[in-house]
Amino acid sequence: MKIVFLGGGNMANALIGGMVKQGFAATDIDVIDLGAEARAKLAASYGVTCHAGAETAPASPDILVLAVKPQQMKEAVAPLAGKLGNALVISIAAGLDMAALSRWLGGHRTIVRCMPNTPALIGAGITGLCARPEVSAEQRAAADRVLKAVGTTVWIDDEAKIDGVTAISGSGPAYVFLFIEALQQAAAELGFTPEQGRQLAIETVHGAAALAALSSEPASTLRERVTSKGGTTEAALKVMAEKGVKEGIVAGCKAAEARGQELGKILGAG
Repeated sequence: MKIVFLGGGNMANALIGGMVKQGFAATDIDVIDLGAEARAKLAASYGVTCHAGAETAPASPDILVLAVKPQQMKEAVAPLAGKLGNALVISIAAGLDMAALSRWLGGHRTIVRCMPNTPALIGAGITGLCARPEVSAEQRAAADRVLKAVGTTVWIDDEAKIDGVTAISGSGPAYVFLFIEALQQAAAELGFTPEQGRQLAIETVHGAAALAALSSEPASTLRERVTSKGGTTEAALKVMAEKGVKEGIVAGCKAAEARGQELGKILGAG
């Protein structure tokens, strides 16, 4: 199976590294990237073949992974339009819908749109995927295998929900980092050193997430079990409720989805 990456940035690095660890042959992976430094790093790190332009890359790969910035996509894919045969195109570019990608690729229709998140950089990501109807079951399985190299996957039937995936898991790490930041600030104000605050905050979030992942019960039940009547946790949660913490998170996710829809219209124009 021949796989070509268009773009060799951080997420492409993560995917290629994960794929090689999962048993993909480095000789089956080619990367197109304008940057000489990026090409040298990829070749040295993973043993893949790199190209400065599409003209020297395999013309009809089995899979083409679009890993360039959304603002650069239209220009970047222009040399490939109408030349892909039945290649499966996997896009990890945020905001660009499959209709725009198909148009820019000369009507190519076997496309899977993905929304990974930054924990993919350490193999702990989650990716939402959506496929056009023309994508075969075999091609869906291939896309799933590629993205599972950096974490878990969730298939979405309706492309319109990809903006929701972006709002929850794509942007989600930033919300978690904000929570960690708040815990560390609280720790500092309670007299702990920065090192102590960091350890207390990060390990608490890590452990709570692991507990939630291993439990079949809803998060609300787990929360209630920690919250003794008249205790310290209840006092904290009462103040957080008064400050609108939960409502703010939900509203923020909805704002992220709306912005994603807006950006999709802007990026996909033309």
